[in-house]
Amino acid sequence: MIKLLIYIIFLIFNNNAFAENRNISIASTTSTHDTGLLKYVNKFFTKEFNINVKVISLGTGQAIRLAKDGNVEILMVHHLPSELDFMNNGYGILRHNLMYNDFVLVGPKDDNNECKSIASKLNEIADNKFIFISRGDDSGTHKKEKELWDLINVIPDPKSSWYLSIGQSMGQTLLMTNNKKAYSLSDRSTWISFNNKKNLKIVCQNLPPLFNQYGVILVNNSLNENLNIKDAEKYINWIISNKGKRLINNYKVNDQQLFFFNYN
Repeated sequence: MIKLLIYIIFLIFNNNAFAENRNISIASTTSTHDTGLLKYVNKFFTKEFNINVKVISLGTGQAIRLAKDGNVEILMVHHLPSELDFMNNGYGILRHNLMYNDFVLVGPKDDNNECKSIASKLNEIADNKFIFISRGDDSGTHKKEKELWDLINVIPDPKSSWYLSIGQSMGQTLLMTNNKKAYSLSDRSTWISFNNKKNLKIVCQNLPPLFNQYGVILVNNSLNENLNIKDAEKYINWIISNKGKRLINNYKVNDQQLFFFNYN
């Protein structure tokens, strides 16, 4: 009887230890992490499945490179062309649209010129050499910014006096933009969460080129045999379910919804 009891305790201990060691990693764009969304969502997943989720917060370009090296099971980023290239080259097994928000162009509070289009506002900035702060870090936001400059056939020179490419996170970029009363492109979720913006306001928003789609990708386990694909699949199936939808849509900062679920 005592031996049986010891054996049962041993099994329980081993099972708990195994459960505690179930881990998956997500390479995620900074906005999903810095706004607190993934911390909020993942605690519900861990509570339900006893699987720990490690989030590595990087710009989209860096996150993709990390996934290509087989260092994470899941990729969650927001630059569709890069995501499709990732999939087409066999680095990913499956991809889903997960959620969206939009980008906003922010600038000095004393800018009272109407934004008729994102192109007209960028032309105004370039023509007048108003200071523009670029993330310059190959993030999804930086990639979008370059696409917007391409719309007006302008390639800003990082060596110029008005275009500052700083290679920093969105938060640091907004901080410098605020200090210099300059212009910058931000995802709306980080803008809402950013508290030090007394010199800034949104100068362009709600325009089609500013749409911001987020995707979730399961990394190909042939890149690294140690990837925990089974639990990663469980996570993706969970986050695209009604449970994930409810959590994403209900998450707010300053009483404002940051992301909008649109799985397909």
